[in-house]
Amino acid sequence: MSLTSATAFQKAHTLSEALPYIKRFFDKTIVIKYGGNAMTDPKLQESFARDVVLLKLVGMNPVVVHGGGPQINDLLQRIGKQGEFVQGMRVTDEETMDVVEMALGKVNKDIVNLINRHGGKAVGLTGQDSSFIRADKMLLESHDEPGKLLDIGLVGEINLIDPSIINFLDSGDFIPVIAPIAVGPDGETLNINADVVAGKLAEVLKAEKLVLLTNTPGVLDKSGKLLTGLTPKQIDELVVDGTLSGGMLPKISSALDAARGGVRSVHIIDGRVEHALLLEILTDEGVGTLIKSK
Repeated sequence: MSLTSATAFQKAHTLSEALPYIKRFFDKTIVIKYGGNAMTDPKLQESFARDVVLLKLVGMNPVVVHGGGPQINDLLQRIGKQGEFVQGMRVTDEETMDVVEMALGKVNKDIVNLINRHGGKAVGLTGQDSSFIRADKMLLESHDEPGKLLDIGLVGEINLIDPSIINFLDSGDFIPVIAPIAVGPDGETLNINADVVAGKLAEVLKAEKLVLLTNTPGVLDKSGKLLTGLTPKQIDELVVDGTLSGGMLPKISSALDAARGGVRSVHIIDGRVEHALLLEILTDEGVGTLIKSK
């Protein structure tokens, strides 16, 4: 199909616009939390895989951390079990942990295969591989009874990430794809929120960017308007007034921790937009919320 002069100009403009970003982020680590519709819509799955491969081919080091909430919930329903959440964290008994491992294992393989099919060299991992993510059992403080600690089962709080296996894979032009499962102090398997894993991993790897894909345009105020930039003070205010709640809490918390921990920029973007990654990283127009450290 031949191009019109206007279409050709637009394509050339878009390509030339990407050049300074390719130069700026060459050999930099980009940690990507992959979740939401981008994981379940076949068209968005394809665009995500292509974006990740392109970022690698132009010299960046993408590291993918994925969730699997919908897949876990589907599998739980099949066995007649209802998912339960406290402060955005999944309550995880032993039976649920078995389901989590099964669902995340399948998701991990699917993502690896998809990236490889588009020309990448993806390798699937969990935090159990080489015990590179270690955690203690998490206890949450009750919002209703300050000082009271809530036991939510086999859920972990990260105390150590050994980046050596990720650095080794990056050096061989592999793309790590990580499921959020950790090793506990007694060798037990612990479920970790994927947003938390992505944030801590970005800190440890001294990533240039942390990008969190969501099912919203970004962080929204009470009227549904996109907040394109947020500071820690503004985030605290949004939590207090109830604007931020549920599953957005661990996402915002990990994003803020990463920004404070040295990650150059943290973005919460709309994973329902095709090629959202490329739009955020390689163009002048962002597609979400930038989390600032100050």
